[in-house]
Parts: sequence; structure tokens; C-alpha cells
Amino acid sequence: MAKRKKITQKEPDRPPKGPGTLYVVATPIGNLEDITLRALRVLKEADLIAAEDTRHTRKLLTHYAISTPTFSYYKEKEQSRSDKIIAKLLAGQ
Repeated sequence: MAKRKKITQKEPDRPPKGPGTLYVVATPIGNLEDITLRALRVLKEADLIAAEDTRHTRKLLTHYAISTPTFSYYKEKEQSRSDKIIAKLLAGQ
């Protein structure tokens, strides 16, 4: 019988997250359980999450007890939010 791995456990063969790394994570449209373990790990370990719909994202993060700071990123705010993301990446976050 295979052992279950905790979501919070880091993979031993994965190098430490370097500064200024941007991850793009697909999230489920309907069922919250359709997300991958890798996506959950990335969301948990990220410094910041930019989300198109923060209400949907908050439901997902709450469901999996992920407390990563989140901010909205949608078409009407694309330029100003992109500047914020780039500044964070350049600062090593």
C-alpha cells in the first residue's frame, strides 16, 4: 500500500525556489478537488498570488487552508497590476 504524501511536504528532488520566479497555475473551474497536488504546493509556497477573480480564488485557498496573500489581476487593471508583479519579481519575490 502506497503512503500518502502531505501537501505541505516539499519534494526532495526539487531545487529551492529561486528569487523572482513566476508560476502560472491552472485552477479548477467547477469542482475544487480537480486541482493537482503540484498546483496546491505552488500556491502554498508562493510569496503572492495574482488572481483574475479573487472571490473564486479565496474559496479555493480557504478550502485547502492556504494563506498566501492574494491580489486582483484582471483586464481593466492589467497595466498597473503588471507593473506591481514585475516590481515584486525584480525584488526577489
